[in-house]
Amino acid sequence: MSDRRPKRRNPTPTPTEAILESISDGVFTVDLEWRVTSFNRAAEEITGTPRKEALGRLCSEVFRSSMCEAECALRQTLATGKPIIGQSGYIINARGARIPISVSTAVLRDAHGRIIGGAETFRDLSEIEALRRELDARSRVGDLVSRSPLMQRVFDVLPAIAASPSTVLILGETGTGKELLARTIHSLSPRRAGPFLPVNCAALPDTLLESELFGYKAGAFTGAARDKPGRFALAKGGTLFLDEIGEVSPALQVRLLRVLQDRTYEPLGGTRSVTADVRVIVATNRDLAQQVRDGAFREDLYYRINVVRVELPPLRSRKEDIPLLVEQFIDRFNRLQQKSLQGIAPEALSLLMAHEWPGNVRELQNVIERAFVLCTTGPITMAHLPEELTAHGPTGLPVTGMRAARDALDAQAIRTALARHAHSRLAAARELGIHKSTLFRKMKKLGIGGPRPRRRPRRRTDR
Repeated sequence: MSDRRPKRRNPTPTPTEAILESISDGVFTVDLEWRVTSFNRAAEEITGTPRKEALGRLCSEVFRSSMCEAECALRQTLATGKPIIGQSGYIINARGARIPISVSTAVLRDAHGRIIGGAETFRDLSEIEALRRELDARSRVGDLVSRSPLMQRVFDVLPAIAASPSTVLILGETGTGKELLARTIHSLSPRRAGPFLPVNCAALPDTLLESELFGYKAGAFTGAARDKPGRFALAKGGTLFLDEIGEVSPALQVRLLRVLQDRTYEPLGGTRSVTADVRVIVATNRDLAQQVRDGAFREDLYYRINVVRVELPPLRSRKEDIPLLVEQFIDRFNRLQQKSLQGIAPEALSLLMAHEWPGNVRELQNVIERAFVLCTTGPITMAHLPEELTAHGPTGLPVTGMRAARDALDAQAIRTALARHAHSRLAAARELGIHKSTLFRKMKKLGIGGPRPRRRPRRRTDR
């Protein structure tokens, strides 16, 4: 006789279960022995582990998380009874891929209030991480970081400049990072495997600078007991960076002109020419064109080094880069000094945003380095900044926390966009990704005026 009893249907899920199955965050629970007791649909998708394989297993076997060993958020919650919200980490999914996640935890209790386990929700941050990497790639070239439209123009042409063998002239105020830019060009160039040798032309008198650049033969002068190669020889196959080229005397300018034109030179006391297999990058904070007009710099040498010119804007013209640079310097000094400072306080950042930075990026780096001397734990605050910055804070500068910093960033971005588009507000709004009316409101709020673009006269049409 066959069994004609109706087959048992799956029980209807409770409202709570239906909600857990519909959300995009992964949710699982464990008992006091750390075995998985529930596992929702999103948890299956994020981990790549089917629910039937996860249930009953140790949670560390399912997730293989970076936090499972010493920083288990759920273990900490069960030990303290306090939930954890948004802790970052990663898991290894069933395919062996590393998945960045954020984790929140809570204690599970029964109807009598007894702890019976724990619950954890986790969110897949893969798309956010990919977007962050894309933004970092756009704002970073080598060791240079910037989100400024002015610097983005420089970043856009760097690969082509690096691939070229031409001489490069870098212009910029003191402290803008001219040597760092030269190193970046070298690191992107076909000569990257060769040496990068910097020479500060202002640091040595002419006689020493000449022997430093071209070397000398034994007996060339008193004390020259043996041959000494110069920087042009030592930089063979690589890049020679001549900083402060505007300080070179007219006599030495003649020798530099020859080596740049003919790619040959003679060491002091030598009788045979030597080929210079080197790329030359020069830099100065002076106005070389004005020096040419004043007769202090040779015109032919100026045109020889001014083949490819790159101008680095001062920090006061790209203040939107200050938070990015501060973050970079904090990371660097944390590694160098084996500290773990947690960023910078909003009011301190606001003060940095308001400063004009006559010393440019180098001055900002020195301010952060000084703060590391005074600050041992926590974020950098106003108390760790130099007096020349804080003395004007309460009375003269708008130190109002993150709002002031955000307003300064917005104002700089708007002014830059307007300048790039000849003060066309519509074009500037399109570049900034906002509506034209939103741009008008921001300009009014931030006190940004300026000339309006000229309207083209309408053509008359015959009727």
